Amino acid sequence: MAKKKAIDQNINQEKLSKKTYSIFDFTKSERPFLITVCILISIAGLITPYTYAAMWFGFALAAYSAIANDSIQTIGTFIASNNKRPWYLLWLFMGLIWLGTVGYSWFHYSGDVTYQRLSVPGLEKAPDSFVFLQLAAPIVLLVMTRLRMPVSTTFLLLNVFTYKAGTIVDVMFKSFVGYILAFVLAIIVWFLLERFVKNYLKGQAKSYWIYLQWITSGVLWSVWIMQDAANIAVFLPRQLNPVEFSIYAGFVFIGLGFLFYMKGDKIQEIVNEKSNVTDVRAATIVDLVYAVILFYFKMYNNVPMSTTWVFIGLLAGRELAIALGKHGKAKKRNAWLVRAFRLARKDVLKALAGLLVSLILAIIINKGVRDEIIAFFQ
Repeated sequence: MAKKKAIDQNINQEKLSKKTYSIFDFTKSERPFLITVCILISIAGLITPYTYAAMWFGFALAAYSAIANDSIQTIGTFIASNNKRPWYLLWLFMGLIWLGTVGYSWFHYSGDVTYQRLSVPGLEKAPDSFVFLQLAAPIVLLVMTRLRMPVSTTFLLLNVFTYKAGTIVDVMFKSFVGYILAFVLAIIVWFLLERFVKNYLKGQAKSYWIYLQWITSGVLWSVWIMQDAANIAVFLPRQLNPVEFSIYAGFVFIGLGFLFYMKGDKIQEIVNEKSNVTDVRAATIVDLVYAVILFYFKMYNNVPMSTTWVFIGLLAGRELAIALGKHGKAKKRNAWLVRAFRLARKDVLKALAGLLVSLILAIIINKGVRDEIIAFFQ
């Protein structure tokens, strides 16, 4: 009788699909992070009935998760091109700009730290109670940030508090228009640079580029705060008293220090994989164009928008323009075009995943949104 072959019960990489094995690998390598997420979820479940405590717990989670995810947009190129400088010097520079920008809004708008971004219908009311999923939204954002997904914090954090579907549509429309505008403008700017002034951007950068980059990065950071501070403050009262403002501004200031110490953490790799972002000149131009676009939309109206969609549109247009501007054989040029489309597609798909999650949460949480959607289809 033939001897039966022993069954190999060992789990190894060759017998698992690549995606399945990656889950095991992620679980093993990210064990401390996953334990932290479980603890945060447990705390969120316990603290939800206590409105005041839930308010500050949600704010703390939103502050770190939003800035950690959105750091790629504003301070990502700043970190990449200044990676040899002391982290605390970068932190103090950006931290003081944070304090000055939110301080001006708090003083000028009588306690409002969002530059009136939360004054639009559907967001003008501060929450007087919380549900678990509202506190869970920034935890979801933390996980997506760890997975290096450029998720729109505007969609994920604001949508769960919006009680009007029309507000969500307005935010989405403004964000998608921002993506298109950034994409087109980036193609024009970088195609012209690649074709006509590329030779002036070669070699060692002159010393004045450092000063220009710090100025443009500071301006961009300030304009971004004017747009996205609403994502953090949505958990809080619409007018903060001096003590509340001190906690709000101080917590984010300290959180920025941790982010700079971690050099942007996992999400920073999205910036680092793009072309020449460590070059101070490229970083300066990216920040300048981005700041101009955000400032335009800030002046246009008070409806919040996803700065993430503007940013990935900017990077996608930039990569495509660099590919189109390449000289040489068609084969090499096509390789650059394929790379540009792949990077753009990957960023958009990840951002769409975040949008889908935010819409699902908004529909589940807010009865007003559900009723409007049902009425629309009826």
